[in-house]
Amino acid sequence: MIKKHTSYKWFLLWSFLLLISNLSFSQDSDVKVSGKLTDEFNIPLVGAKVVEIGTSNGATSDFDGNFQINTKNKSSKLEISYLGYITQIINVSSDFISVKMSLDVAALDEVVIIGYGQSKQSDLTGSVSSVDMEDVQAQPASNIGDAIQGRAAGVSVITSGQPGSNPTFRIRGTGTIGNNDPLIVVDGMPLNGGLNQVNMKDVKSLQVLKDASATAIYGSRGSNGVIIITTKRGKKGVSNLDIDTFTSLQFATNTLDVLNASQFAALSNEMLVNGGFVPNPNFTNPNLLGTGTNWLDAFLRNGMQKNITLSYSQGTEKTNLYTSFNVFDQEGIYINSKYTRYIAQFNSDTNINDNLKFGNSFKVNYDVKSNGDNSIQNAILSLPTQPIYDVDGNYTGPVGQALYSGDIDNPIGKSNIVESITKGYNLQGNVYGELTVLDNFKFKTIFGVEANFWDTRTWAPSYSWGSKISPNAFLSEGSNKSLTMLWDNTLTYNKEFDNGSSITGIIGTSAQENTFKYISGSIQGFISEQAQTINNGLIQPTINGSGSEWSIFSYFARAQYDFENKYYITATVRRDGSSRFGKGNKYGTFPSASLAWRLSKEEFLKNYNSINELKLRVGYGVTGNQNIGNYSFASSYNTNLYNFNNSFVTAAVPTVLPNTNVQWESQKQFNVGVDATLFDRFLDLTIDGYVKNTEDMLVPQSVPVTSGYSDVFVPYINAGKIQNKGVEVVLTTHNIERDKFNWSTDIVFAYNKNKVISINSDTPLTTGSVGLNYSLARIQPNYPINVFYGFVQDGVFQTQTEVDNAAIQIAGTNPQTSTAPGDIRFKDLNNDGIINDDDRTFIGNPNPAFTYSVNNTFNLGNFDLSVFIQGIQGNDIFNANRLYTENMSVTTNQSTAVLNRWTGAGTSNSVPRAIFGDPNNNNRPSSRYIEDGSYIRLKNINLAYNIPSEILNKSFFNSIKIYASAQNLITVTNYSGFDPEVGTNGIDNNTFPITKSFTLGATFGF
Repeated sequence: MIKKHTSYKWFLLWSFLLLISNLSFSQDSDVKVSGKLTDEFNIPLVGAKVVEIGTSNGATSDFDGNFQINTKNKSSKLEISYLGYITQIINVSSDFISVKMSLDVAALDEVVIIGYGQSKQSDLTGSVSSVDMEDVQAQPASNIGDAIQGRAAGVSVITSGQPGSNPTFRIRGTGTIGNNDPLIVVDGMPLNGGLNQVNMKDVKSLQVLKDASATAIYGSRGSNGVIIITTKRGKKGVSNLDIDTFTSLQFATNTLDVLNASQFAALSNEMLVNGGFVPNPNFTNPNLLGTGTNWLDAFLRNGMQKNITLSYSQGTEKTNLYTSFNVFDQEGIYINSKYTRYIAQFNSDTNINDNLKFGNSFKVNYDVKSNGDNSIQNAILSLPTQPIYDVDGNYTGPVGQALYSGDIDNPIGKSNIVESITKGYNLQGNVYGELTVLDNFKFKTIFGVEANFWDTRTWAPSYSWGSKISPNAFLSEGSNKSLTMLWDNTLTYNKEFDNGSSITGIIGTSAQENTFKYISGSIQGFISEQAQTINNGLIQPTINGSGSEWSIFSYFARAQYDFENKYYITATVRRDGSSRFGKGNKYGTFPSASLAWRLSKEEFLKNYNSINELKLRVGYGVTGNQNIGNYSFASSYNTNLYNFNNSFVTAAVPTVLPNTNVQWESQKQFNVGVDATLFDRFLDLTIDGYVKNTEDMLVPQSVPVTSGYSDVFVPYINAGKIQNKGVEVVLTTHNIERDKFNWSTDIVFAYNKNKVISINSDTPLTTGSVGLNYSLARIQPNYPINVFYGFVQDGVFQTQTEVDNAAIQIAGTNPQTSTAPGDIRFKDLNNDGIINDDDRTFIGNPNPAFTYSVNNTFNLGNFDLSVFIQGIQGNDIFNANRLYTENMSVTTNQSTAVLNRWTGAGTSNSVPRAIFGDPNNNNRPSSRYIEDGSYIRLKNINLAYNIPSEILNKSFFNSIKIYASAQNLITVTNYSGFDPEVGTNGIDNNTFPITKSFTLGATFGF
């Protein structure tokens, strides 16, 4: 039923609820309470917040510290808070209340979740970024990864507009040529699936552990950083029922202009004549063809995104619970692309007595991803002279010679008739028990499970569209399952001393194992295409299947010592044993240590009123990486059939050379940081500098064919080193704090420099393949990772004299088969007079120099406004799409950039001539396709209105908030493609572009 809802019904849902909220309202409250708020020196506090607990009823103190609030009765309680002061809970016992607020001696004492425990912000010695979830949840997004983009220093998030996709994270740069994904821990359970399994509205806190002193507690899994997500739980004495819903309309942030029919016909004639071919007889007068078909416009659409979350929480003396149900539905901007997700969350905690506690965190997820055979490249390249449908309403195809009509399948037809569906069934959760032993010891055991099951199905019916004929229907089905089990045990000791010092120690074990299996099959040819099952196919059956297992067992310990709230030391060690390594190398030890000095507690700084908090941090640690596949230490075998004496014999053939010496990839990181709160808590500042060295990096081994093993499927060896170093800055200013107006600004800046120090040999590693035997990038010592590699364009030849005086590119004098005027001139870098592979060089760097974001938050009465700007600077993009859209050498449509092509001396010095076959290989990877990937984007703007509490009194609503927002509204960039956010390798090759969206939403509290 949910799938059948149209978009207007979602708007009607929250509009109807909003209408109900206006019924039976009362303008008067039972008790009017006033009061005055002062600090410890009896100075009035301006802008302090006063909220009636359990409601959205609130007030703010004025310039003299006075406030006035209408409460339901005298049994109500007020929560009074002010930045830098301890929050107080006051009983409404009289009509006037005088409250003296106490300074919070640790302004940074927000509780931060760290590995296997928690810490006050002021006690942290490592580099940890906390993301403000109130800011994040004000931004409607498909998953939490999209929403935190730009909000944590040193954390790069690359998103996609493809429905159901998961973002890519990079924490402090790319540290290895292998898997760079950080470890994501949700409620103590490492997440193997994507963040789509987590409903953003369920998240209470999110921390990013960045340096080794913070991540070493996770040992071999912490080298790429750790993201810790904690979901919501019930609160004692509070009962809430909330509905959050929004509807978004999504568009492409930018589109590509392609040639119309007349323009293409003129190009085709020119291209064929220059190549020595007879032009298309149907194109004798291109101007008569008009605009023709715009396949790209037909392929793209406006997508709708709908979301609703129903949540309930409550807490008593013994038990608390939180439960929610979420439905999310997203249509992509490509036709027939869609994602639907259902998530149910259930968290609870029960105190059996003062010493024993049990609890659980469970989420169940079901999602469906559906697509046609979607190819935006084919939509761009299809000929505008070909209609989508014929006169009978059937899909068309190219007719006649491919030289004239091309050979691209109808992209609209393929998108509509092909069905590709993935259904996922996911369970993640844990149960725990916690026992307090004596006064200072606490034992906790947690058992977790993550079960992921997903089924895939692709159905492609037979068709006949012009010269494109697929005589047999095709069906492929597969089933996958992954089961991960976790058992953690920790014993924590905590002791606080009379002088303010404290010590916290933890020891523990962690055991985790995973089993993965899959099976798939396909078949073609169906007597009846209505019977779409494997057993009804007739020809070319295939079957495939495999499985794998891995496990890891760990011991770990951490000690944290705080001396008089001034000097802090943290030491951590973890020893991991992994099944992914051979005998003798299974175990690795990962230590770390960090120190902090809270200078603001020293006597020599106490008289500096401008310094409220000041702390210095320094840390060093080692983490590891085990993401090398499951059986790299062993040889791999394939089975083949051989014919001996006219008899087929099955044989096992070794394919991958074993490497029994493969061991842990280690990462050593040094971090120094400063945390400060200055100028009467007007400014909060955090600065971190780091150097991160990945050593014993796992790289592919060079294997000669003469060994008898494959030189394509090769083992990993420990023989590489990569360095990342950088600076991160987080600045928050509380610009204005008044009675009914507040304005704060958050600025995040991160600089990172990446460099490959060494690899396994002097031969660079090639990467960035886009087909056509093109490898666009290299990994080579003394350069950033994945740096672009190719020829350097040096203009366009204007005359034959210029061709004759330049280095030989394609020898000859026939312009149809050799270099001629109008071709690209490539630089002869080694000055040998010949352009060949020796003239390639490094032409671009996909790694940004720095990233930044600015978030401004305004509160005016019942209105909230946030404006979030995010950007990247200093990175290059290899626009591989232009290899196809600007080649002018085959019968496909092109972008309008080719209208500026060379047609004679002086007409163009950047876009070459049009010639069928491209004899000069103008299309080779070169600086021609390198573009500036820098951008600045209005990432999110959100305007919300909170219905005043005096209107809601005596209704069944505690709160109502309605909001409107826009995401990716404006992007300023020089990039010519769909969008500059293209992926960590910087190659844009049919990347699904992110979208711009406009959202209406509402939140109802009961």
